[in-house]
Amino acid sequence: MSRKRFAEMNCGVAQALEQVGDWWTLLIIRDAFLGTTRFADFEQQLGIAKNILSDRLQRLVGHGILVKQPDDEDGRRHAYRLTEKGRDLWLVLTALRLWSDKWVFGPGHEPILVRDRETGAVVSSLRAVDAQGNPLDPRRLGVAPGPGASDEDRLRLVGERSEP
Repeated sequence: MSRKRFAEMNCGVAQALEQVGDWWTLLIIRDAFLGTTRFADFEQQLGIAKNILSDRLQRLVGHGILVKQPDDEDGRRHAYRLTEKGRDLWLVLTALRLWSDKWVFGPGHEPILVRDRETGAVVSSLRAVDAQGNPLDPRRLGVAPGPGASDEDRLRLVGERSEP
């Protein structure tokens, strides 16, 4: 059974999931952040089947999240490195990790701690803020059609109040 595709859905969350929305993909990106670059190393560290890893790496390269580069003189080995687009996923992975640290493992049981290399401070939270730097309360947020909204989205969203 193949997973549902969201390519035709006009939604930012759906489009992000289309590119990075399965667990193997996010774990590959996580390992790329941790310095993994070679196919065999991803395979060994993740315990992932070669065909699945090959598929996910091809998709990540195709979506411009990773770039595949020759990693030796004869070009037989390749390295997969995060692009700028891929590095921008650090916020997503950090948010998922922090959520899991709080709700799955619990405070004081975090499997890893991420530290700022300059200060040594543990990255323990992310804050969503408004244009003035004030914390956002998700209960106060609403949605409105954006410039890329379809006519159907505009009709659905006009006058609608939404709570995340």
